Amino acid sequence: MNRPNTVRYAGYLVTAEGAAALLVAAIYLLHALTGTNSDVVRGDQAGAGGFGYGTAGWFVIMGAGVLAAGWALITGRRWGRGIAVFANLILLGVAWYIRGDGQPLWAALVALTAVAALVLLFSPSAVNWVARSGDAGRPAPPPTET
Repeated sequence: MNRPNTVRYAGYLVTAEGAAALLVAAIYLLHALTGTNSDVVRGDQAGAGGFGYGTAGWFVIMGAGVLAAGWALITGRRWGRGIAVFANLILLGVAWYIRGDGQPLWAALVALTAVAALVLLFSPSAVNWVARSGDAGRPAPPPTET
């Protein structure tokens, strides 16, 4: 059984999420380099010099991992599914936080993207694809008679 289309579509979504995280990292890095962190953060953190660099670094690491998971799903590698599921569960929490911060449009966009990816990753065809035997080249066991 080859990789189902639902996994490939989820891979495209997850790849877009990883690319978005890398874009956010670039924005934080740009703000940190130009000294305009106050446009990105609020409150007492606005003057923190390392905040932009640290946040940019975090987004690079997370974005690269999510991007790799998306690529893995697109190319039919099962290991990407676990990372993609975990990342999208976290994104649901991020959406909840954004909603509480007065950004309902962004919250809805993040939540809808995460839910769409999770629906694709937990579709019956995707679950069967991940659960099938023979991952290491071994043939699937024959069906048993009852």
